[in-house]
Amino acid sequence: MVRIATYNVNSIRSRKELVFMWLERTPVEVLCLQETKTLDFPSLEFNSLGYKCYAHGQKTYNGVAICSKFELEEVFKGLGDAKFDKESRLIGGRLKDVWVLNAYFPHGEERGKEKFYYKLEFYQAFYEFLNKNFKPEDKIVLVGDMNVALEDIDVYDPELLRDTIGTMPEERQALRKLLEWGFVDAFRSLYPDKVQFTWWDYMGGAVWKNEGMRIDYILITKPLVSSLKEVFVDTWARKKKEPKPSDHAPVVGVFEL
Repeated sequence: MVRIATYNVNSIRSRKELVFMWLERTPVEVLCLQETKTLDFPSLEFNSLGYKCYAHGQKTYNGVAICSKFELEEVFKGLGDAKFDKESRLIGGRLKDVWVLNAYFPHGEERGKEKFYYKLEFYQAFYEFLNKNFKPEDKIVLVGDMNVALEDIDVYDPELLRDTIGTMPEERQALRKLLEWGFVDAFRSLYPDKVQFTWWDYMGGAVWKNEGMRIDYILITKPLVSSLKEVFVDTWARKKKEPKPSDHAPVVGVFEL
C-alpha cells in the first residue's frame, strides 16, 4: 500500500514539530505540503525520517513541497506561466508510472475584487497546463488546498455561507472543470453522503463545533480509481492544542499501487 497525504501546514517552521508528531502516529509514504511559507525547507530533518523532499518555496507566503519515501523523477515546479509562477503554488513529479501533483490554489476574495479574478484565472491556467502536459488516461494524483467547497455538503451551513469565498458558483465551476477534464474526487467517490471537513477557522472554537469546510482534496484520474482503497481526514492534527495546529487537517489517500 502507498499512502499519499495532503496537508496545508500554514508555515512548516511553525508546524514542523506537529508534522513530525503526526507522522509518527500516521505514517505515510508521500507527504504533500502547502503554505510552507519558507525558502529554506527543513529537508534534512525529513531526511532523518527516510523522506527525500522536493520543495518550491517562497518567503512568508505560499510554498509547496513533496516529501517522499520513494525517489521522484521528472520533478517540475510551477505552471510554466510567468504571470502565475511569481508565486510558488505547484510542484510535481513522477513516482514510477504515477504522477503526483501538489497544488495550492489561491484563496481569492469577494466577487468583483482583484483576487477573485486572479483565482479564476489561476484555475484556467491550471486547466491549460493539464491539457498541454498530460492526458486523462495518465495515472495522476492531484492533491492540495483548492480553496473551494465543491458542494453544499462540503460546508457546515450552506445558507450562511452561500456565495461567500469558496462557495461562489464561479469558483465551484472552476473546480468542476478540472473534474470534467478527467479527475475523480477520491473522498466523495467512496463516501458520497458523508459530511467531512478539512478546514476550520481558529476563531470561536469552530473545530469543536465542527463548523468547517472541505477545501483540501485528493483528485485522481480514472485509471487509479480501482487502486484507491481508503481516504480519510485526520482531525487529530487539527484538534491538538499544543503545539498549535494548522487550521487545516491532513487528508490521506491509501492506494494499492
